[in-house]
Amino acid sequence: MAKEEKGNKLVQKLRHKYRLAIFNEQTYEEVFGMRLSRLNVFTIVGVGLVVLVVMVIFLIAFTGLREYIPGYPDGQQRRSIIQNSQRVDSLILEIERRDRFFRDIRAIVAGEVPEGALPEDVEDAEGEGSNNAVVFKKSEEDSLFREQVEKEEKFNLAVFDDKSTKFELEHSFLFTPLKGVVVSKFGETQGHYGVDIVAKPGSRVSAVLDGTVVFAGWTVETGYVIQIQHSNNLISVYKHNESLLKSMGDKVQAGEAIANVGNSGELTTGPHLHFELWYNGVPLDAEQYMSFK
Repeated sequence: MAKEEKGNKLVQKLRHKYRLAIFNEQTYEEVFGMRLSRLNVFTIVGVGLVVLVVMVIFLIAFTGLREYIPGYPDGQQRRSIIQNSQRVDSLILEIERRDRFFRDIRAIVAGEVPEGALPEDVEDAEGEGSNNAVVFKKSEEDSLFREQVEKEEKFNLAVFDDKSTKFELEHSFLFTPLKGVVVSKFGETQGHYGVDIVAKPGSRVSAVLDGTVVFAGWTVETGYVIQIQHSNNLISVYKHNESLLKSMGDKVQAGEAIANVGNSGELTTGPHLHFELWYNGVPLDAEQYMSFK
């Protein structure tokens, strides 16, 4: 009973009303008055503290104030982290290629067939020893077929060796589309027909030669893309842009701004430009014809 009485007294104290009044010092006239209890004061102060904490959290999470928190990386550090991540991925691929190359060399030295060099049906036949007695001879029909194919492919524009391609491009000066750091080279991964250049977001992307814009639009995987048709069947492609400065059908000159560096599209890991160079339908390594440093 004593505990209940103490509890009731405490509740009554919390609910007991007090009057807060403000008087004019000269006339003693009441200017403002309010009836409050201790419970009201605790409730108002508690709600105010919760609102203040929520506002501070929102300010830190959705504004630039978070960069002033000790230990939080700024924009330059985050870009460096993304760039280092891309470089680490490239190093991992190179290490895997090197290890696979060494395994194949060891297998060849040991007289074994490198892993993945032959299809499964050939490997099964080899295990039975049926291919040891096979002798391949060049037949007359084979020679005639080769001659026919060579005549048909003689004037095929999609078949060029590297020497003829380099000879044609040596007569043209290619303007560098963007100065930055190359983090992914030509052919570094399967289907990678260009180079990835990391630069400051919004940096100017320039046309490599005079030409006409044949495509300027959005794709899901590569974001804002612009393609330019140049003379001599040369096409340059610029992907993952933040915005495009030219439209399809526009005439552009070498060195003219055509887009801004961005991070658009699903196949991107940070602000960079994916640049491709195509000659007669054949992808070229752009680093052989220009410097991005």
